[in-house]
Amino acid sequence: MANQATSHTKLFPPVVAVLGHVDHGKTTLLDAIRDTSIAEREHGGITQKIGASSIEVMHEGSKRAIAFIDTPGHEAFAQMRSRGAYAADIGLLIVSSVDGVMPQTRESIKVLQGSKIPFIVVLTKSDLPTKNPEKVKGQVLREGVMLEGMGGDVPVIEVASKTKKNIKELLDLILLVQELSNADSSTVSPSHPLRAIVIESRLDQKAGPRATVVVKDGTIKVRQDAYCDNQQFRIRSLMNDNGASLQDATIGAAVEILGFLNVPAVGSTITDVVNVEVKTVQEQIPKAVYSPAADQTELPVILLADSQGSLEAIKYSLPEKVKLLEQKTGEVTESDIMHAKSTGALVIGFNSKIRPDVAKLARTEKVLCKNYTIIYELLSELADVMEGKALSLIEEIYGTAKILAKFPFEKTFVLGIGVVDGRIARGDKIRIVRGDNLIGEAQINSLRIGKNPINKVEKGNEAGIIITPELDFEVGDMVISHE
Repeated sequence: MANQATSHTKLFPPVVAVLGHVDHGKTTLLDAIRDTSIAEREHGGITQKIGASSIEVMHEGSKRAIAFIDTPGHEAFAQMRSRGAYAADIGLLIVSSVDGVMPQTRESIKVLQGSKIPFIVVLTKSDLPTKNPEKVKGQVLREGVMLEGMGGDVPVIEVASKTKKNIKELLDLILLVQELSNADSSTVSPSHPLRAIVIESRLDQKAGPRATVVVKDGTIKVRQDAYCDNQQFRIRSLMNDNGASLQDATIGAAVEILGFLNVPAVGSTITDVVNVEVKTVQEQIPKAVYSPAADQTELPVILLADSQGSLEAIKYSLPEKVKLLEQKTGEVTESDIMHAKSTGALVIGFNSKIRPDVAKLARTEKVLCKNYTIIYELLSELADVMEGKALSLIEEIYGTAKILAKFPFEKTFVLGIGVVDGRIARGDKIRIVRGDNLIGEAQINSLRIGKNPINKVEKGNEAGIIITPELDFEVGDMVISHE
């Protein structure tokens, strides 16, 4: 079938959005899919956090590519999942064969059905003894998804990410669905005018505005003039999820762009033709998916996030009486603290960086300032504030260290650190930061100098730490110990 299709039609890489309930195995599945890719990756390399990834697979004797949009799993990111579905050609509805249909599963079904794109139901965790796939299929059927073999035409497949069961078969099924849906035809061509959709965007403190886009038509090139959100700009660089620089990318590719004058809105369209009226993906999202906060507000907040997509999703999930004085991407700065002091606002960050000197200024000026990595906690604590409950939002930085070395130890790694400020102690919560990017959060469960266990190491000294969970750290990363 694929050979017949390629004889008269160029089959471009399908763009696949992955949707479903939190903890149903989306991230594990994507990791298993990346491991299946035949494309060479640098050993030990870290996949770039650009919101999308591409893989290559052998399909019916030919090398084919597939791009995946890494849509978040939290219910507050309904808008981002909607964006992901509309930017995609095919959807994967991830449902645990153990837990079955859950609230975000129903939400994802509505998003996929509203987008009108073909989708596949993927039953995860099929290697567990508590699985009950037939029961789960019945639950999905009752949500209006007509499955193959049960009176409908929506494909369904059982997978196990840890054992790689049916991963290759899933990739073949994605390509088959693409061929049957005639997703790629003469309506798109690399020679057409550019049309790319922004699926993620943020302000990089060093590089400026950057965004991840999916190319839907035409070709995007370095040094090309482009238009987006009423701004004209020149594309300075293109990068894929492996961190490799590209000179151009065409239909189905997901790449990160530098060169914007301002951070573009998620869902906006990039074109190389001036004055072309293009309806954004955001405008097509059913309004029932989310409800904007009311204008009448009482609690002033300055909100920062790691990306424009996160910022927008949080904004639409805030308690009704929160008044956003400022909203932006990037790290918390001294000007944010002083702005909050003059207006009596809270400074709230989501996966944002708070430097020790900025945290110290917040304590001095008695400004409530905190960074979150879990959106449930952010929304829950703000809801508590609205109910008049006491809230401790000042984040205290205990110490900062630089990673000087990486040593293998049993089944994990030791971080060799040098403390540059404050102190680092066993049991501390830490975050690892690389430049302006948050690598992750963990806890120190072992602290040693040489072979001797210690409880604390002060500024100017070196030590070795073991953290849980493991993070993809590198020599040169910074370790920040915080409350």
